[in-house]
Amino acid sequence: MRILSVHNLYQIRGGEDESRQAEENMLREMGHEVTVYEEHNDRIAKMNQLQVASRTIWSQEAYQIIQRKLKEQPQDIVHVQNFFPLISPSIYYAAKAEGVPVVQTLRNYRLLCPNGLFFRDGKVCEDCLGKFLPLPGVIHSCYRESRAASAAVATMLTVHRTLRTWTKMVDVYIALTEFARQKMIQGGLPAEKIIVKPNFVHPDPGLGEGRGGYALFVGRLSVEKGLDTLLAAWEKLAGKIPLKIIGDGPLSAEVIAATKRIPQVEWLGRRPMSEVYALMGEAMFLIFPSKWYETFGRVAVEAFAKGTPVIASNIGAIAELVDSGRTGLHFSPGDAEDLAAKVEWSLANQAHLSEMRQEARTEFVAKYTADKNYEQLIEIYAKAQHTFF
Repeated sequence: MRILSVHNLYQIRGGEDESRQAEENMLREMGHEVTVYEEHNDRIAKMNQLQVASRTIWSQEAYQIIQRKLKEQPQDIVHVQNFFPLISPSIYYAAKAEGVPVVQTLRNYRLLCPNGLFFRDGKVCEDCLGKFLPLPGVIHSCYRESRAASAAVATMLTVHRTLRTWTKMVDVYIALTEFARQKMIQGGLPAEKIIVKPNFVHPDPGLGEGRGGYALFVGRLSVEKGLDTLLAAWEKLAGKIPLKIIGDGPLSAEVIAATKRIPQVEWLGRRPMSEVYALMGEAMFLIFPSKWYETFGRVAVEAFAKGTPVIASNIGAIAELVDSGRTGLHFSPGDAEDLAAKVEWSLANQAHLSEMRQEARTEFVAKYTADKNYEQLIEIYAKAQHTFF
């Protein structure tokens, strides 16, 4: 097949970028032809507010680029990974004009929420869920802490709801978990068009041994990721187990301060994936303390691939991925005391933890390999073609 993959890159590379790259690589390895159209958010610095706002709603440039690409080299599928903010929904219309089916992966909640997270003031917020005009997101400056920027996103959402873009112009949506699928249906997306297909890890990083004697956090250092809960839990644990933190982000200063206050906390900053996998494989367990819903939880699946159990917040998609008592444990989101208690239980139950390692690896092999994912993706492409024609 010939697939045109469309993606708007983030300024800080994250799970969405990793997952999209893995998918493209997998398709190429299986003999398909993948062409890529990308924009990068670094370009925003060269534009004024009005230019960014207008592109967010409708990018004529992106429309013309897609149209030209499809005319020059016909494609079987246009697979949109992320169109926000510089590419815009105009690309759906360009694909339809050229007679090519569209698949959209829902890697965040952007079609329902101006900041894409359902998260505000340190907690879950669904004020815009199901609203035709997501006005609360503008009032609270939910996108980039700017009322003007939030208004641009809200306008984009409202314009395309009016045009029925989300129901008419996309043939199949991919949700990463059943939890995310149900949220999208709640928000008005057509249930019959949303198929669940998780992310995957490829190549297989191989089983680790879990002999490092430390806990590990990997991810963006931001409020919604639950860094405050994590650090507060380690203060309560009072040196019972070291914690290594990998990642960067807005809360890096707080993490640095914590390393001085809590001797058992070590910040490693950003690390290449080979090093992340090595550390993940030797960790006793991975901590996933998110306070927001997540749409997936790639880091948890990477941990499963290494045979590392995950102690995760009992919220959103991550709660769906981690089977408490089998592949890890759940704790109450935002509750440092409960997280500390789950860590203490794990330290006191090494035999059970060893069983969890085996189960975590089994879960990866059963659900999150490239082979399993490839079969699902090709079925989705076939459904999109059938729906379109």
